[in-house]
Amino acid sequence: MKKTSVGVVLCAALAFSGSAVAADIPEGMGALPTKVPVPADNPMSKAKVELGKKLYFDPALSASGEFSCNSCHNLGTGGVDNQKTSIGHRWQRGGRNAPTVLNAAFWSRQFWDGRAPQLEDQAKGPPLNPVEMASASEAAVVERLNHAGYAPLFAEVFGKDGLSYDNMAKAIAAFERTLITPNAPFDRFVRGEGDISAAAKRGMKKVAAIGCTACHSGPLFTNNDFVAFNYGKDEGLKQVTGKAEDDHVFRVQSWRNVALTAPYFHDGSAATLADAVRIMAKVQLDRELSDAEISDIVAFLETLTGEQPQVTFPVLPRPRGATLNWKE
Repeated sequence: MKKTSVGVVLCAALAFSGSAVAADIPEGMGALPTKVPVPADNPMSKAKVELGKKLYFDPALSASGEFSCNSCHNLGTGGVDNQKTSIGHRWQRGGRNAPTVLNAAFWSRQFWDGRAPQLEDQAKGPPLNPVEMASASEAAVVERLNHAGYAPLFAEVFGKDGLSYDNMAKAIAAFERTLITPNAPFDRFVRGEGDISAAAKRGMKKVAAIGCTACHSGPLFTNNDFVAFNYGKDEGLKQVTGKAEDDHVFRVQSWRNVALTAPYFHDGSAATLADAVRIMAKVQLDRELSDAEISDIVAFLETLTGEQPQVTFPVLPRPRGATLNWKE
């Protein structure tokens, strides 16, 4: 697949203390947007977000009652589980590293191979995946949610008989659209509200100079496209399309909060951020970076850690005086 050209999105402005000017920020870089795209068929509401939060944390979506969305996309640890590949049903290991859910509302497609166009599509996958939550069917999930006592909550949001698998996914997606991470040190820097270290500034300019921003571009630090990464055994997008040209093609991951999401790559094989920078420079750009250059780039990437969502663990619906019927 061809790489998209780097567009100019929200060019940085505002001087900092009279010394930082727009020209100091590489073209295209900017603060994280504050509004996420919302599909017309799934408008946001407070009740829907609250329902989605309950579902996100509820292990009732899994056959065993052991796994929730938060198991692999832990909101206390950067929206990931910090595992090479995630643990799922009956302690099986998934085939890929779990991407962060933070800021996922901005991505053009979900999963490493982009097989889910929207968050709603992504939310439908894990409950039925035999290696992840392993529920037998959509109907089995709906039956368990009904037994738990979710029907009135769905009726409040979606109307009478609103409890359905599709609406479950819509509610989770609505909650996930609130999980953005504004006001990273870099964001405050480009708005003239703070500074970043000299090392981070060198790293900021280095990633632009050597070509990293051909793919990791714009305020999201991803062009939201798919690019060949000839590393590891995973065939990437080819597993979805069956096309030879899609071999080892993956969605470009965002650098936002990347300091929190080790280990790195689709297979979790890069243990540290420094390892990831070194490997990417060599594989994608054929560049051998010095330890000092890597240190500067890591310092810059660390400035992209934003304010983490503060989420109160919800009280989940359950039948009184009984337990749910967990069928593995």
